[in-house]
Amino acid sequence: MKIVVLDGFSINPGDLSWEPIAAMGDFCSYDRTDDAQLLDHLSSCDAFFVSKCRITRSILEQCPQLKFIGVTATGYDNVDTAAAKELGIAVCHVPAYSTEAVAQHTFSLLLELTNRVGSYNASVQQGKWSASKDFTFIESPLTLLAGKSLGIIGYGNIGRQVARIGEAFGMEINIYSQNKTAAQTADFVTLHCPLTEENKGFINKAFIAGMKDGAVLINTARGGLICEQDLADALTSGKLAAAALDVLTEEPPKPDHPLIGLPNCILTPHIAWMPKETRKRVIDICAANLKSFLAGERLNRIV
Repeated sequence: MKIVVLDGFSINPGDLSWEPIAAMGDFCSYDRTDDAQLLDHLSSCDAFFVSKCRITRSILEQCPQLKFIGVTATGYDNVDTAAAKELGIAVCHVPAYSTEAVAQHTFSLLLELTNRVGSYNASVQQGKWSASKDFTFIESPLTLLAGKSLGIIGYGNIGRQVARIGEAFGMEINIYSQNKTAAQTADFVTLHCPLTEENKGFINKAFIAGMKDGAVLINTARGGLICEQDLADALTSGKLAAAALDVLTEEPPKPDHPLIGLPNCILTPHIAWMPKETRKRVIDICAANLKSFLAGERLNRIV
């Protein structure tokens, strides 16, 4: 069978092997595929793997030989699964592969805001410690996590892992699905829910108004959960002390994005999922999904 990876660079920029998938057929991997290249890259393939390319009904209808779509991620909103089902095409995804990595990154963002390791290191490199009259120097305040409250919105695998880490720091854990008020008014609010039509942009001016003054917002879920201009306004006014985001509504963002350049907003480029160990897990699970399909089984099947 002919197997194609449409946009493999983010999963495997060259430090891993596609062999677990490649061993099952005539294999070809593209680093990236734009819309104009989709049909050419999918020509005569029986199975393909995709991360972010948008797979529409029109595309699927022009690939009559296609039998299997493997999404190299947990989310699959870029694939028209209803059309795939009608056309008899199996669709699989990779659930829960990044739980530990995303929880780890959540606290990397949080700790950068509370302990400011990056900015203090920069100051030391600039000679400020060497010039200090004391054994230390104070440039910006630090925050102790023990005793602070952590509001968790989205209590699936990642949310639970974040709760466990927060408890280890001595934080008070408040789950949004169990107590909306306590979670929303926590010292730190962190998002771990999927993006749906119902919750799109729900972190808006009204939601932020109900948050504790001087609270911190963290998002390692999906950018579309936040109305980003409302967040920028809250950070500028001082309603929120800070924010730390790994995801934005549009990725990559435009240079004039309202959150870029704000001194109290940390941004990382959608990397929470990206440790080599988790990317290898993606390839291995994708291979297992295809192997399961070929055996007539339904491992991680969506349709």
